Amino acid sequence: MNRIVPAQARVAAGRRLIAVASIMFLVAGCATAGARASATPSGRTVAAWADSVIASLSVRDRAAQLVWPWVLGDYVPEGSAEWTRIRRLVTEQHVGGFIVSVGGPIDIATKINALQELSGLPLLWSADLETGVGFRARGGYFLPNAIDLGGATQFPWQMALGAVRDTALAYGMAKATALEARALGIHVAFGPVLDVNNNPANPVIGARSYSEDPALTGRLGAAFVRGLQENGVVATGKHFPGHGDTETNSHLALATVNASRARLDSVELLPFREAVRAGVGAIMTFHGFLPALDSSGVPATLSPLVMTELLRRDMGFNGLLFTDAMDMAGVVDRFGAVEAAKRAIAAGNDILLMPADIGGAIDAVVAGLAEGRYTEERLNASVRRVLLLKDQMGLRRERKVSLERVRSVVGDSSHVALAQTIADRSVVLGRDIGGLVPFPAGPAAPRVRSVTYARRADLGAGTAFTAEMRRLGVGLTNTYVNADDSLPNIDAFLASIDSTDIVVVGSYVNISSSTATAGAPPAFEALMQGVRARTSRVILVAFGSPYALLQAPDAPTYLVPWGGIPASQRAAARALTGGIAITATLPISIPPLLNIGAGERRAARTETRQP
Repeated sequence: MNRIVPAQARVAAGRRLIAVASIMFLVAGCATAGARASATPSGRTVAAWADSVIASLSVRDRAAQLVWPWVLGDYVPEGSAEWTRIRRLVTEQHVGGFIVSVGGPIDIATKINALQELSGLPLLWSADLETGVGFRARGGYFLPNAIDLGGATQFPWQMALGAVRDTALAYGMAKATALEARALGIHVAFGPVLDVNNNPANPVIGARSYSEDPALTGRLGAAFVRGLQENGVVATGKHFPGHGDTETNSHLALATVNASRARLDSVELLPFREAVRAGVGAIMTFHGFLPALDSSGVPATLSPLVMTELLRRDMGFNGLLFTDAMDMAGVVDRFGAVEAAKRAIAAGNDILLMPADIGGAIDAVVAGLAEGRYTEERLNASVRRVLLLKDQMGLRRERKVSLERVRSVVGDSSHVALAQTIADRSVVLGRDIGGLVPFPAGPAAPRVRSVTYARRADLGAGTAFTAEMRRLGVGLTNTYVNADDSLPNIDAFLASIDSTDIVVVGSYVNISSSTATAGAPPAFEALMQGVRARTSRVILVAFGSPYALLQAPDAPTYLVPWGGIPASQRAAARALTGGIAITATLPISIPPLLNIGAGERRAARTETRQP
């Protein structure tokens, strides 16, 4: 396993982009387990290899090193049309790397190995791993039975760490993520999210952020960076220079952050500065307009003032600079894919991530060079960063991973236990006006009615919560309400509620890349109002957006478990029944209802419920 250590010093004068001294990582061993530092080539040898490769590549093949397609991690047989398409990206387009998305662990590792074997140069592999490798490497659910097929370790949303405020847990989560990622053949993790989520209406960041507190975000982000990079994976802080204070989803349109430069310096930029000081190896851009940094109207991704002048020159960042996805509306609607690709390279980006047309993006980079938009030296500087990282990951020595080792690392029991610890410790009881938490025990135990409010595609919603409640001896009944139904038929359920019942409404609706607003559909508000009309003993559990209270401000009890993954569902059940102590506090405010730091404490019962 590679050990990546932040460089001890940076070259200050000039910060030439092609200088070998600007390498962000020193490798203490090769990629195979047990390798020692003595096996590592010297920096001079590595640089000589990178330069020799650059000299041997055509301009188009050099440009191809900077264009990384998106591929699913699903099972694809060799004779299929999809495999032919993916294979050609390697054998004909000669791309330098990939971003891999959802699939089972073995399928992902098998696909990575197969493409590594086909490639002339070793490939770098990246993935969105914000909540661990399980964020992408899960087997999903088998239908129609909804059987969980298992996979890599899933952690709660990053904001759970903000609620606990424990850098050791952040480091541990990152370490587990790095070990599982390298076992699959993934070298670059797109995380941590360093956006300061200071706008409750943000439709795309939310609990992906650590907090609305920039200092807390910086501390946890730096710990996460160290946990990844000291265990062999490149960390990627995102989305520079800050995607927190916007009400527009940059997947759907150009977002704007109308903050002053002074505010940006003290809030949005602070976590990124902390990450750079921690030696973060990569940064991903924000497809948003920040007039205080560049008044020309271009998104930050395409702005030399933001990416080269601010990030590279002023902040001293010399690692890999990834664009956010180049198929997003925030960057292509105004300029089109070809012009956006040219502008991204000219702005200082190294990697064009997942453009819709891979060949077209490569040709656009070549055309930008021919048009004088940037120099060959500038192009080669980015290629050199990619090649140096390939060597530093040990890929010249061994580019494939052992499939036999996947099962001994991915989903390891210690990682799963850590995920449950984070989930248990991070539960926040925002308020409890009626004193419903924990549930009364013994003969006075009330009837509990559980409502799962979730989208139809969320097959796991409520399953672990209901199972854990029943394991703990709670005799509850469960009702499912489809959040995709604009007029759900809940009349019979509402009529069945008695005023002595405790009704637990679990909302699993959350933001995503396709959501234009941060809130749940209006039917959620009608559901909460209907329940409140029948009983005052209502508990809203925000498994989805932690800001759900804004749509149900009259909910007397509000519990936030930071995600709908099984660990978070179990933690919520344990918190409600007194099985665990509740000690965490909100790392965000929910104005005007709750301030940052709000949260009621509860001790664990000495004798918890038993089945």
